[in-house]
Amino acid sequence: MAQGKGGLGGIVAGETAICTVGKAGHGLNYRGYDIEELADKSNFEEVAYLLLYGELPDKAKFKAFRERLKSHRGLPAPLRAILERVPAMAHPMDVLRTGCSALGCLEAESAFDQQQEIAERLLGALPSMLLYWHRFHRDGVQLETLTNHDSLASQFLFLLHDCEPDELQRRAMDVSLILYAEHEFNASTFAARVAASTLSDFYSCITAAIGTLRGPLHGGANEAAMELISRFERPDEVEPALRAALAAKEKIMGFGHRVYKKMDPRSPIIKTWSKQLADAVGDSRYFPVSETIEAFMVREKNIYPNLDFYSASTYHFMDIPVSLYTPIFVCSRITGWAAHVFEQRANNALIRPSADYVGPDERPYVPMSQR
Repeated sequence: MAQGKGGLGGIVAGETAICTVGKAGHGLNYRGYDIEELADKSNFEEVAYLLLYGELPDKAKFKAFRERLKSHRGLPAPLRAILERVPAMAHPMDVLRTGCSALGCLEAESAFDQQQEIAERLLGALPSMLLYWHRFHRDGVQLETLTNHDSLASQFLFLLHDCEPDELQRRAMDVSLILYAEHEFNASTFAARVAASTLSDFYSCITAAIGTLRGPLHGGANEAAMELISRFERPDEVEPALRAALAAKEKIMGFGHRVYKKMDPRSPIIKTWSKQLADAVGDSRYFPVSETIEAFMVREKNIYPNLDFYSASTYHFMDIPVSLYTPIFVCSRITGWAAHVFEQRANNALIRPSADYVGPDERPYVPMSQR
């Protein structure tokens, strides 16, 4: 590579006013607001408004925004029919990718001045798509997704479990959505911006992002973390197994981050919610095992957990199927993706990097008869 390193590491690919990640090796801010303060004092819908529109809403704007999101939860009949025909064994990320693309056919963007309405439509509709498909194939029901729940968190848990979540679960889910909402020029966000730079439609940009998050090197770490945690019945089983895994050069999912030099600032926040939920359900396995894994990795490798690690047990304690962990990421990150599409379109230049050629030197063509 002419500069930086493989994967564009270290390369500044553009400017953004949306998010600051790992400044001075630590910290995360959404439009100037520290993630710890947002997670403690705000809610996901308010953070979504902040990311999409640049400022925190006043009471009137927040109420109107929340009502618009609630109105966007319904799914048109042709989309419900498509979701019913997506096989039960399909990956839920493929369901969201297909649902987003299908909605783009049914409610196409005819002009860029529709982008804010479409962003809000997807923010309301993506959880509905996911859970309509999931409940149809799991339980044989055709969900009514247009409910009157004020928050995405309570809507999601209600549609999943067919009962009202308690306040601890609702708030834990709400904080999780805040933490996953935005993270600067990560792979999926950059994919959305590349698509936007071609002046493609909004749905294509988001579909590109979903497809990129589908890859296990970007999304899916929380699913892999849950698989790791579930291997152990007791904390004393952790150390010998992890030593063997490291000796075999296996990657321990849910640890380390390309940007943060030490700790992902989101990890301690979600860990507190995992602990509260563990205490509420009387867990004596998953949280102690998780803490033991964390202690081992910090002691032996000086590597700290990222957001995905304790998100895994947090979701487990809310009885969320593992296959839905990364799709929850989508339901939150649509806010960050949309904000970046807005930003790219507002000051657009086609994203077309160059490459260092490493193939053969120039050579003459030899006709097939002479080879």
